[in-house]
Amino acid sequence: MRFFLLGLWLWCLWSPGLFAQTVFPLHGHVTDDQEVALPGATVFIRSSGSGVVTDERGRFAFPVLRDGVYHLEISYIGYQTKIVEVEIPTRKALHIRLIPDRLSLSEVVVVDTTAKRLRSEQTLAVEYVDGTFIRKHLSGNLMKTLDRLPGVDAIGIGSGQSKPVIRGMGFNRVLVMSEGMRHESQQWGADHGLEVDQFAVADVEIIKGPASLMYGSDAIGGVIDLRSDMIPASCSVSGTLAGTYNSNNNLFGGSLNAAMRRTKFYFSVRGSWLDYGDYRVPASEVDIYGYRAKLNKGFLRNTAGGEKAGHLTFGYIGKSLTNKTNVSLIQQKQGFFANAHGLEPRRVDTLLHDASQRDILFPYQDVTHLSMVNKTEIFGPNYLAVAEIGFQHNLRDEFSNYVSHGYMPPVFPDGLPFASDLERSFEKYTGLANLRVSWQAVKNAEITTGVNLSYQDNRIDGRGFVIPAFRQSNAGLYSLWKQKFGIGSSLQAGLRVDAGQLHTQAYTDWFKSPVDASGQNMDFAQRAEAIERNYSMLIWSVGYSSLHESLDWKINLGKSFRMPIAKELTANGVNYHHFSYEIGNPDLKPETAYQLDLGIEWRHKTVAVGLTPFVSYFTNYIFLNPTPEHDYNYGAGNQVYYYTQSEVFRTGGEVHAHFSVHKNLRFGVIGDYVFSRQTTGSKKGFGLPFSPPPSLLLNAEYRTNGNRWLCKPYVSLDFRLVGGQNTIVPPEEPTPAYRLLSLAAGAVIQLNRQEIELSMQLQNLLNTRYYNHTSYYRLINVPEAGRSFIVTLRMPFSFNLDQKI
Repeated sequence: MRFFLLGLWLWCLWSPGLFAQTVFPLHGHVTDDQEVALPGATVFIRSSGSGVVTDERGRFAFPVLRDGVYHLEISYIGYQTKIVEVEIPTRKALHIRLIPDRLSLSEVVVVDTTAKRLRSEQTLAVEYVDGTFIRKHLSGNLMKTLDRLPGVDAIGIGSGQSKPVIRGMGFNRVLVMSEGMRHESQQWGADHGLEVDQFAVADVEIIKGPASLMYGSDAIGGVIDLRSDMIPASCSVSGTLAGTYNSNNNLFGGSLNAAMRRTKFYFSVRGSWLDYGDYRVPASEVDIYGYRAKLNKGFLRNTAGGEKAGHLTFGYIGKSLTNKTNVSLIQQKQGFFANAHGLEPRRVDTLLHDASQRDILFPYQDVTHLSMVNKTEIFGPNYLAVAEIGFQHNLRDEFSNYVSHGYMPPVFPDGLPFASDLERSFEKYTGLANLRVSWQAVKNAEITTGVNLSYQDNRIDGRGFVIPAFRQSNAGLYSLWKQKFGIGSSLQAGLRVDAGQLHTQAYTDWFKSPVDASGQNMDFAQRAEAIERNYSMLIWSVGYSSLHESLDWKINLGKSFRMPIAKELTANGVNYHHFSYEIGNPDLKPETAYQLDLGIEWRHKTVAVGLTPFVSYFTNYIFLNPTPEHDYNYGAGNQVYYYTQSEVFRTGGEVHAHFSVHKNLRFGVIGDYVFSRQTTGSKKGFGLPFSPPPSLLLNAEYRTNGNRWLCKPYVSLDFRLVGGQNTIVPPEEPTPAYRLLSLAAGAVIQLNRQEIELSMQLQNLLNTRYYNHTSYYRLINVPEAGRSFIVTLRMPFSFNLDQKI
């Protein structure tokens, strides 16, 4: 396998020199019917699947086209999509005028013109947001920013970290993609966030529902695809300077990127940083399993942290080939809430922790994530071939003061291969390779065939144990047929075969404990045996979509799966954050789900309404089942949980309704609901852990064109109503309903010839005390963050290389 990956990597790197040929450029600009430039319009070539976005002056360029006839699809929010036929070569610059359109649902919910094309390519529910949406709704981290979208939530882990949840599915059931590759870290842990630089994310595509056909295991609940900055314009130097501030935890952050391109070659660099203190909640104390921990001025002690990130991208653009290499390094350091980590929430030096809101003391985690991805595209009028190869290294160290518990020695002994304060360490090496080919088989029919390969080597260290070291390999082969019927209608059907192997290593304690019932015989206890498991599965999907001027509808039925992970099979240790003892089950079977998705959207001149319901059935859903047992060998009587499986029925969906009462004033309603029920097993009749409650978001926004110095100013008001969640799985507790009020405002400030994009938010305006049922800290009754004032600034710059500076 390693020789295959090495060969593919070298082919990707050297192939540009083999395929380089003469290019025919095509350039132009996009305006409205009043000759006003439309920056951010999407110009998409139908035959090749490639596209660009217009710059701040409405300009675009394709420097890599060969001779032939092309059909360009030009779209922009609030304007009618236009199809233009162009014959290459041509020396004439295109001037494309777009006409205002009826109100579209995407103007409020999905705020990028690319969304229309993505919806036509997917028979599942799809959301798409661009950088403008991210900056407008920026929170402490990217996943909290995205939870404004219908059907998307976040498991909060403090102010700086969170994990995505799609329609109640999270952890290893939601696949995060970055630079075309699956993001591999330690996503099995509820306290493990994502190593993502939100400044470097240009746009996000979210697939809601099972996407195993194209992405394999771990996409059973959906996909979040993160994409970086666009390729810079030809013969240009460009970049952005951005900054943000959050008053709740005194967060300061910034990012600077610069890019340069001649014609065929380009590169870009970016550096980002975040630094924040303890975040504040509207409470003076929290109830941690009966112990009321006092808070100093509402600050959650030791939740401060920081992040540093660096990115390097370079690439080549040829006549029928592009090649791009991206290298990123992210380092995060974040403290754990001191009263919610370890074996005893009372053993906290409050005077030490409360002396400063910005220091990071024990306990804390230190994470480093390195990613290298190379992507090659070879394309022509009727085909597109994509080869991707990547490497990732993830190192997560968790530190805390040594505390003896169970049969651990009172004093940490000398001579051990790890430090006394290293609680746990997880180090993962991942190699990935994807190959995808799409071609037009017959008229109006397209076939896509692909291969996905991955290999993981996960190592452990430290004094604590929860999962053993393991090695895992996966391979998948899939094929998708798309048949178009007339204008706007298409049928999609596909098959996928997956195979995976998981091998775990045995683990033995570093201290002695009783090995029989008498308690007299002491030895080094084996906590986990070495196991090897092989899994395979055939899955399928079929869907139909019909997209028209005023009415869109789609339907999709499919089977998806997920392999059990090492933690579910072999866990045997204390979860220091939930005060629980978790035990795996090596006999677990892969999760299998059948899901039906529907979608309908109706649009008129001033009104848009949409509904995306779903229903699914899991034959063997995996979850942690609490028992009456308690563990005293490795803790002070923590409740024991066993991984088990049951059949589960799920249904729900999202609703959108938006209308315009004036050209400058619009109202919107966004709602989502998820229902789940275990139909077999010891928890029959219960729901699923971390199930989000029903929610409704009411929005009103007033926007004008502004003037010469203040462009596109807006004011927005959000009123969020979240229902109570009483369908729980013990030890979860019912979560009461709550209401939140938030304000936002922003504009583009014109200073001479320099644009400055300003976005401001006042989240939780009334400083409401409420609990988020999907929050990591909900089990210990920690409320969500209080009032927060967030301001974000972004200053783009660009100039042509042939201009005098």
